[in-house]
Amino acid sequence: MKKLTVFTPTYNRAYCLHICYESLKRQTSRDFIWLIIDDGSTDNTGELVAGWMAEDEIDIRYHRQDNQGMHGAHNTAYKLIDTELNVCIDSDDFMPDGAVEQINSFWELHGSDHVSGIIGLDAFTDGRIIGSKLPEDLKSSTLFELYSKHRVTGDKKLVYRTALTRQYPYPIFENEKYVGLAYKYYMLDQQYEMLLMNEVLCCVEYLPDGSSMNMLKQYRKNPNGFAFYRKELMKLPFASLLFKFRQSIHYVSSSMTSGNRRFMQETPAKLLTLLAIPLGIMLYWYVIRKTRIS
Repeated sequence: MKKLTVFTPTYNRAYCLHICYESLKRQTSRDFIWLIIDDGSTDNTGELVAGWMAEDEIDIRYHRQDNQGMHGAHNTAYKLIDTELNVCIDSDDFMPDGAVEQINSFWELHGSDHVSGIIGLDAFTDGRIIGSKLPEDLKSSTLFELYSKHRVTGDKKLVYRTALTRQYPYPIFENEKYVGLAYKYYMLDQQYEMLLMNEVLCCVEYLPDGSSMNMLKQYRKNPNGFAFYRKELMKLPFASLLFKFRQSIHYVSSSMTSGNRRFMQETPAKLLTLLAIPLGIMLYWYVIRKTRIS
């Protein structure tokens, strides 16, 4: 039984998916499964993966589904994964040669049922760490406190226990393709801390067709998904009032975009949401203007 699943959601990324594949073939440990969730690609992704499976270099599992967006692909992955640990490596990213071995060895030494997983580092393709490193004197932390209390910056790579990632599935909204992935992570923060590992586990390239490069468009096209995400963040017991107020502003903006007139009845923080209405209206018009121009 392998210990780790590397899963990759992909949508029309046949032109770059080979970079991830080549990095997985170079891993110093083969104690992993590569699960590819093809989220309705219309290019030659299926044929490409079939060729790689025939090569039999690494253990590959392939699942195709109708397009649901990144969060829908994550839902499917968590249902299919049967290893103890999992990590998401996006279709335009790749793993350093020793990353799988480092994850498995670190977990063997320090892992337990008392933590939800491991937080490692992301780096750009030229090796520069994205944001800051993790605090050297800290062994574990929740993801939320890592950013809010310990002032860590930049994207980080998360390795989770699979039994936990099946909790809190992302909701699917009709005609929408986006819900913030951090919803699940912050829910798990209420139960467990994560181990900190100051090693680069993923090398990242932000491509022009990636979701992070098109966030304003995502914001406008997926208002129900964004409103759900903001409501859940307003409920976090460990979040500050300022943090919750910022979520309220976004919640008002997304509710206006979706045409939800019941947003004041549905908010978990009525006073904060009431105070956020003027700024939420301003944000709404800013997004409308920016996405119309683009």
